Amino acid sequence: MRKALILFSVLAFITIGRTSAQSMGSDYQTAVGVKFWPGSITIKHFIQDNAALEGLANFWDHGFRFTGFYELHGDVTSSAPGLKWYVGPGAHIGWYNGGWYHGDYYYRDGGLSLGIDGILGLEYKINGAPIALSLDINPYLELASHTYVDVWGGLGVKYTF
Repeated sequence: MRKALILFSVLAFITIGRTSAQSMGSDYQTAVGVKFWPGSITIKHFIQDNAALEGLANFWDHGFRFTGFYELHGDVTSSAPGLKWYVGPGAHIGWYNGGWYHGDYYYRDGGLSLGIDGILGLEYKINGAPIALSLDINPYLELASHTYVDVWGGLGVKYTF
């Protein structure tokens, strides 16, 4: 996790000088950041005005997990520019590198994590600053090794450009 945060910091420092006028308004094209619960590095890129691709990379004591989302975005209200809702499907793949219990199931070293994800949340792009804040929930269905349903989610802070 420490190496991932250092890499993120270097990438953010490199891109600070490339901030465009668009990222200072209430919209942006691309953002990189961190998400808390679970701890992850995130990158989001808009492919249309109302659609984005977002990737999450999670690293923890027992392995890693990569999640990708296709998100649809919409304005919450015209009186709050920069405040948007988003929803979309996704998928994840990961690997357990240490023993870990989920409920009554024990994942051994080398256990595969594979499943279907969803996302529902709110994001606020701060007008006049290259910062976007998000709050979301991520329900998922784990399919490999042991089938179960669970929910993640959290607070995200992203640097926009």
